[in-house]
Amino acid sequence: MKTIKYKYAVKTICAFVFLCNVTAISAQNNDDDEERDKLERAMVLEREYDPTVQDANKVNILPAIKEPVARKVPINYASFSMPLEPEKQITLLPSGNVMTNIDYNKKRGYLNLAGGTALSFDGDFGYHILNTEKDKLNFWYSHRSNFGKVKYLQIDEKEKAKINDNLVGLDFTHGFRKSDFSLGVKYGYFGYNYYGILPVYAEGGQTNPADLSTMQANQVINGHIGVQSKKESVVGYIFDVNYVNFSRKYGINKDEDGLKEHNVTVLLGLNSTFRGNQVIGIGAELNYLGYDIPENALMSRFQNRFFATINPYYGITGDNWHVRLGAKVMFYTGKDNWDKARFFASPDVKAGVTVAEKTELYFNAGGYISNNSAYELSKTNRYINPTEAIMPSRTPLDAKLGLQSGVAPGFWFDVFGGFRMTANDCFFIPERTADPGNFGAMSSSWGLDSKLLYAGAALKYNYQKLLEFRLKGVYNYWDVDEGDDTWIGGAPSFEAYYRPEVEFTAGIDVKPIEPLCITAEYYLASGRHTIPLGIDEKMKNINELNLTCSYMFNDTFSLYARANNLLFQKYDLWYGMPAQGFNFMVGLNLNF
Repeated sequence: MKTIKYKYAVKTICAFVFLCNVTAISAQNNDDDEERDKLERAMVLEREYDPTVQDANKVNILPAIKEPVARKVPINYASFSMPLEPEKQITLLPSGNVMTNIDYNKKRGYLNLAGGTALSFDGDFGYHILNTEKDKLNFWYSHRSNFGKVKYLQIDEKEKAKINDNLVGLDFTHGFRKSDFSLGVKYGYFGYNYYGILPVYAEGGQTNPADLSTMQANQVINGHIGVQSKKESVVGYIFDVNYVNFSRKYGINKDEDGLKEHNVTVLLGLNSTFRGNQVIGIGAELNYLGYDIPENALMSRFQNRFFATINPYYGITGDNWHVRLGAKVMFYTGKDNWDKARFFASPDVKAGVTVAEKTELYFNAGGYISNNSAYELSKTNRYINPTEAIMPSRTPLDAKLGLQSGVAPGFWFDVFGGFRMTANDCFFIPERTADPGNFGAMSSSWGLDSKLLYAGAALKYNYQKLLEFRLKGVYNYWDVDEGDDTWIGGAPSFEAYYRPEVEFTAGIDVKPIEPLCITAEYYLASGRHTIPLGIDEKMKNINELNLTCSYMFNDTFSLYARANNLLFQKYDLWYGMPAQGFNFMVGLNLNF
């Protein structure tokens, strides 16, 4: 194996860490801010993992800031045909969630077991080894597997889609008088096959020579250690180090070794409050990516990279308003241009004012770097070509304006709109063909410059714990142009590939009697595009209706049954990779 050296990166990180300490680099003090949220996390025992959802069931639960707390009962898609974590614009949520109202944190442990059609199995186990006021030690394990067949939309054939996902972890926190110490480790194994049909064979009716059956395997080892001040501290601080080792078993075929990626992230911060309602601080995030490239692999553009963000800010809170004014200065570099770092800046502004009882007008504007690591891209699309890399995405402006209110009992709404511009935004397109023996139906990554203008509304209504109704709709207007990493032979014009123009979700929970809960969830994603053979093609809408019934016998034992895709819809998640049709699953939950 050929190992890329890290000595220049280590020297740079060490120098930068020293500089940040001298200048009192900090975490944010605003409750709405992502970095400050890391200071406020409370470890509770929850199911940490589902391979197809981004924001559900985390071990470290972030406190709800604006939206009222509500039990999440997501739309349940077949996990065997889903990417590891879908893009945020396509919130395809998972099968296998525990469909009960039991609060796991009231007990020391939990066990969830479920099985269903298409040889699908879900399993979750977690236990509080320690659960005192000062010390918490949690162990958890999650499993998702499916080995059923799906039918292509393009041709009259079926193929087995295989998924075998496992994640196990151990987390520890200790509370000192003025700070919290945290330590954790987790290991993930994600097995899957490239089961999809390639565009050239779907359109031409030719025999597909690609390898559709071999199981690729992504493995992740993640370690974390950090210390942070308690929320009530006058002087806030954070020092957090996170390491991710990501590897693939194979390259472009089973005879080619996969790469290894090392990702080190350091978060530093210091802030201070004064005059009771003001805060000043400065924060920094340092990120290093390094690669081990196999000698027998042809892998393009995988370079050691370094990223840094410096974020000074000032905040003030009045009787019915709050303002945070700051800026972010960011730069990134790579092996070939280590001394030619690219810089850019963005605002960091958050403001809100109470315009009526329990009604707030708010505005946020910020920016960020997306490092587009192999690990992060695999969480969005596990079927990406394992030999391709893409340069970082840079978002100098991501702004949102909204009005939210909880003025009526049990009722909450949010009306919002926003604008985002990103250079080298990562979009996925289907690879057209494959050499015999290579994996098929892989996705290539295109770096396109995107602008997004969106508007939407969300509401929730609860009635005496008997009924909960949820509704959300978003309209997205995309403007996409050629970017840094666009293939020269690309199309003359571009679309926001796989990202919907319209997203709509609706859900209702009904409890006719205390132990029984009936949940219906509907999801629509329309206006998705792909480009299979150099010509834009509009994809079939995702139009999904699911029903779940759960019965809680007591606070220890419950049963649930779930039916997915009650509308019997057929659609692709990625081109040539169909979702499962109608399916069902039954399961049980134990809390002990």
